[in-house]
Order: sequence, then C-alpha cells, then structure tokens
Amino acid sequence: MILYHGSDVEVKNPKIIQSEKGRDFGCAFYLTPIKEQAERMAKRKQRMNKSKSAVVSVFDFDEKQKVNFRCKEFKNPDLDWLDMIIKCRTDASFKHSFDIVEGKIADDSVGETVLFVINGIIKKEDAIERLKFQKINSQIAFCSEESLCLIRFLECYEVK
Repeated sequence: MILYHGSDVEVKNPKIIQSEKGRDFGCAFYLTPIKEQAERMAKRKQRMNKSKSAVVSVFDFDEKQKVNFRCKEFKNPDLDWLDMIIKCRTDASFKHSFDIVEGKIADDSVGETVLFVINGIIKKEDAIERLKFQKINSQIAFCSEESLCLIRFLECYEVK
C-alpha cells in the first residue's frame, strides 16, 4: 500500500519523536493513504515553519507483515476512537500498547468537536453523532521503532 507524509522537508528515514505531545494516537510517525491530505499537511507545515518548501514523502507499507505487530484499527469514529484521542491529547503520561494505529484524523473541524468534549461542552455520544456527518480523513500511526521496518521510502516530491 502506498502512503504519504506531508512536511516541509524530505523524510527518508522516519523517526518517532517522543517529545511530540497532543497527537491523535500519541507519539508516532504519521502517514496517510490520501495523497491530497499529505499535500495539504505539507503546505501547512511550510506555513507554520516559514519554510521554503512543502514536501510529500512517499512510502510503501508492507501490510502483510503487520500481523506480527500489535495493531488497532478504528474503522469509523466511535467511543473507543474518541477515548484514545482524548487520552493522547490530554494526558502526557498516557502510552497505549499498540505498534500501529489506523483511524480517522481529528483535523481542524473534527478537532473542534473533540475539544468540545474535553471542555465538557458536549457529551462523547453527541460528539460521535455529530461526526457521522463530517468527511473525515484517514491516518496510520507507526507508534514503535519496530513498526517502522514495515515502511520503505520510495520518493518525494515538492508541492507547489
């Protein structure tokens, strides 16, 4: 399976940055099967870091080998998915036990709904109902150093 990573630099050798807090599925190397999503992320990183370039790195994911790893797949936003995101975003000491987590991304519009739950504005169940009507992109988080062996850098390209 081909996966994409948007950044302001080429990423040939992915790493898990432990200091990165507040991510949907915790500290991980994040990829998406959606090329356009990675391109938007690359442009966002370029703006955030005031960089000269927006770059998408392309990887091949050997899905057959993931059976040897602890994996969690959230097919749709549900209470388990929401609980995972809330724990990862709010508890700096929380560490789940998965090598790979696949699921929907809590981007800006979805993230707002998650924040409403965190701040006690809406109940989790109401948030899930609300999310059923939103188009939500996908992500795959490689959460352990061992899981990174399942992806192989293919190429990168600059987003104009």
